[in-house]
Amino acid sequence: MSVETAAPAPVKVSSSLVDSVKGFIAEHGGTATAVLQPIGRIGVRVTLVGADGILGDRVVDDLPTAKRLVEVIDTLTEADEWERELTSLVTPRKSHWAQMAGWVARQTRFPKARNEK
Repeated sequence: MSVETAAPAPVKVSSSLVDSVKGFIAEHGGTATAVLQPIGRIGVRVTLVGADGILGDRVVDDLPTAKRLVEVIDTLTEADEWERELTSLVTPRKSHWAQMAGWVARQTRFPKARNEK
C-alpha cells in the first residue's frame, strides 16, 4: 500500500514585487546580488546589492518566497552570506544614512544625554 503525497504548490510571488526588484536592477547596473536575512515573525529581508554597489531591500513573508523571487529574476543571484567581495562592492547612496536614521536625520539641535550635566 502506498500513500501518494501531493507535491507542494509552487510559491507565488506578487508581480508588483517582481517589477520593483526588476526596476531596482535596471537602475543600478543590470544585475544584482540578494542576501536573504530572516527577521523573525515579520518575514525575510531581501537585501539587494546592485552592480553599482547601491543597496536596496524588500521584505517578504517567508524564506520560500524569498528563494522563489531569486529564481524568477534571471539577473538576480543569491549570496549565501555577506562576504568580503560583496561588502567591498557596497556603496550606499548619499541619502542612505538619512533614510536609516529616520526623523533624527532632520534634526539640527540634539538634547544632552541624561548622564551629561
